[in-house]
Amino acid sequence: MWSSEVDEAFRGAGAKAGLEIWCIENLRPVSIPKSSHGKFFSGSTYIVLSTALLKNGNCQHDIHYWLGTEANEEDSNIASDKALELDAALGSRAVHYREVQGSETEKFLSYFKPCIIPAEGLFTSQLHATGNESYPVTLLACKGEHAVHVKEVPFSRSSLNHNDVFILDTNSKIFLFSGCNSSIQERAKALEVVQYVNEKQHGGKCEVATIEDGKFVGDSDAGEFWSLFGGHAPIARDSSYNRQNEKRQAAELFWVNKRELQPLDSASLSRAQLSSDRCYLLDCFSDIFVWMGRTTVVSERKASISAVEQFMQTHDRFVSIHTSFLTEGSETSVFKSYFLDWPQSETPNLYMEGKGKVAALFKHQGYDVKEIPEEDSQPIINNNGILRVWRVNSHDISPLLDAEQRMLYGGDCYIVKYAYSDNYKDHNLFYAWLGCNSILEDRVDAICLMRQMIDSTKGHYVMAKIFEGKEPQPFFTIFQSLVIFKGGLSSGYKQWISEWGTLDETYDTNKVALFRVQGSSPCNMQAIQVDPVSGSLNSSYCYILQDGASIYTWLGTLSSPADHDLIDRLLDQISPLKQSMSIREGNEPSIFWDTLGSKGDYPKEKDIKKHLEDPHLFTCSVEEGDFKGKEIFNYTQDDLTTEDVLLLDCQTEIYVWVGQHSNLASTEKALSLGKKFLEADILLEGLSYDTAIYVILEGNEPAFFTRYFEWDDSKCSVLGNSFEKKLTILKRSTPNKETSNRRINSHLRYSSESFPDVRRSTGTEGSNKRRESPVATRISTSGDFNAHLGQTAVARELFATFPGLSNERTSAKDEENEEKNDTGNELQTYPYELLKVSSGTALPGIDITRREAYLSNCEFKETFGMVKAAFYKLPKWRQNKLKQALALF
Repeated sequence: MWSSEVDEAFRGAGAKAGLEIWCIENLRPVSIPKSSHGKFFSGSTYIVLSTALLKNGNCQHDIHYWLGTEANEEDSNIASDKALELDAALGSRAVHYREVQGSETEKFLSYFKPCIIPAEGLFTSQLHATGNESYPVTLLACKGEHAVHVKEVPFSRSSLNHNDVFILDTNSKIFLFSGCNSSIQERAKALEVVQYVNEKQHGGKCEVATIEDGKFVGDSDAGEFWSLFGGHAPIARDSSYNRQNEKRQAAELFWVNKRELQPLDSASLSRAQLSSDRCYLLDCFSDIFVWMGRTTVVSERKASISAVEQFMQTHDRFVSIHTSFLTEGSETSVFKSYFLDWPQSETPNLYMEGKGKVAALFKHQGYDVKEIPEEDSQPIINNNGILRVWRVNSHDISPLLDAEQRMLYGGDCYIVKYAYSDNYKDHNLFYAWLGCNSILEDRVDAICLMRQMIDSTKGHYVMAKIFEGKEPQPFFTIFQSLVIFKGGLSSGYKQWISEWGTLDETYDTNKVALFRVQGSSPCNMQAIQVDPVSGSLNSSYCYILQDGASIYTWLGTLSSPADHDLIDRLLDQISPLKQSMSIREGNEPSIFWDTLGSKGDYPKEKDIKKHLEDPHLFTCSVEEGDFKGKEIFNYTQDDLTTEDVLLLDCQTEIYVWVGQHSNLASTEKALSLGKKFLEADILLEGLSYDTAIYVILEGNEPAFFTRYFEWDDSKCSVLGNSFEKKLTILKRSTPNKETSNRRINSHLRYSSESFPDVRRSTGTEGSNKRRESPVATRISTSGDFNAHLGQTAVARELFATFPGLSNERTSAKDEENEEKNDTGNELQTYPYELLKVSSGTALPGIDITRREAYLSNCEFKETFGMVKAAFYKLPKWRQNKLKQALALF
């Protein structure tokens, strides 16, 4: 229901995905038709509502109010007030952004691709006849490599510089002038603006000429360009030019009390400092955030906006500084990152949770309820390819027989190669599968030996590093049927067992073994060996219990008929000649519990998959050892620029996409970049350190990657760097005039000579330098000895200080201390599944801030990959990261 206090212009807003825009005219918001979206006037103010439909079925709203440089103060105040009013009508869940002409956020610009070019004057909803005035010559300055800021500057030689790209728009021709210090990506993005101007202003019929800064001799277009400025003359050097490279400043928190700011002194910021009945201002120097408590009223929120304006004037801040307004519960990851203890919130898909409970209720009453297929139940890779598997053993690999290929051991590492055809291309998919109890040397060897195998492979390839228990969907699809056993067969694992006197858990048909059955269809099913104790059971799954000659199948009450079919099929793979006894949960004979040691507690609630957010695309680099990632909003295929290394975050797996002209030295470096991204956890998603990492080279994109884009294969056939590719596409869309084609072809002939000086570093080094080596280093496939040593060193770094995994075995002293600590504490222990935040089970008397302490020593080590003593030696922030990743915090 819409309140009577809500402006009539906002009625029905936010109901559908997309953009809605209003302009303040005569002190009231007026709706802008879609045909005029992206057209802004510098004398007006606007409200832009972006509505996105998320995977969980909810709507996400972002509200931007845009202030033109010539807009009056009254309209600006009305725009900010109406934005709050609109948010209140939408349930006070939106994030507000204050946008100032010329300094818009990249998120705002991403709505209007390729750019916005504000016009002079005021918006009017009345139609006016246009005269036959002469076409005005305009000069536009372009900045930005993915989201481009376009600003009209005076038509004068003094407006030009060596650092930016400029567009000179005349009635008969559009000139693109590239400053010698501009990057290839900026030039390519400016070409998109040229195409936009040509289509909007000239109907796509205007000639296009490209001008190189410093190249004048023998170029008629350059002569014509400079003649418009009164003749050629050197451009003055701008020694003060510098890209934004401000280091993160210490944030200051203020309480907004009746438009007055009261500083809150604290050595570090804590979530507990924010009260739901107050508004706060967080000054981060380069950004300002206003946090509005859930129970604050609109008048208090309006007062906080006025306080921001006063704060910026008092502290002599730029009026264009980015300011965001956040209602409690809608905080952005950037805002949360300034607080040390912001809790990790789990938001399960309420639809799925409700569906599971309703299905269980109907089943309990005797109705036959068919399960709704999972979202990813459809194959995302051709499953008719050829599968080959090798076990890593003593710095070498040994191939598995066909009968053994679908049986892996958690104490070993494997290299998996899957050759298949898709879209008339031959593809090779490589995995390094690392068992959770494998030794460090085997893990390093798996990466290096996979790299050597790739070097000898012809055709398209994709490689990935994956850990047991974190396998991505395509991995299970290519195996179709897979059994993962405990223990290992490699000599390294056997030696470690012998040296440490650890119990060998390697699967034995004559010993007790418990398998959890999972999967979505006979083409995607797995049996995972788990600890043979009652706590390993879960009502959502089916299990196979083996005790020598006896076989039991246990059917959880929340499992489906499809699960029952899978258990029969997997039985044939584990014990094909043995007869099984089927047991339904609640009807277990005593011999069943005796085999598991005893009857105990286990999770009986529906196991709901963690809700996955929509993917996010980042540019990435490493500067002075620190990972730097910058999100590209509303990304498209065109954002995969060949000079860059980009990272697609899908939560359950990440993809490191490497452009052909990037400066990344090796695929091992790409894996390292992915590891640093997981450690940085930019969006505070609680990413696990053992999340699957894919490395994809430009031109080798598989279907399970391109499904995240509106993919156009024809774009992949265009060769060259980003600028050359865009120029070729522009050539196709320009008039078929011989002179135009000749000029563009002429530029393509010498452009490769001009660009090496401006290649931007995007790999593992700093990316702020404007000029780079003339030759971009490509990913090496050299097999010489020095290269192999380098690969080994980089591969070893992938597992250095890698928390949560059993890379470095615990010392005997830690083991001894563990026993002493456990004896002294005498805390009651609970299974991991019950201790998880998402379990929904209320455990009496536990400290919810130390859930991990109630795990048994054995399960703690299996879950965290280290004993408790080693865990509590870690820094507090790292402990919290690990607990968040395991849903224990």
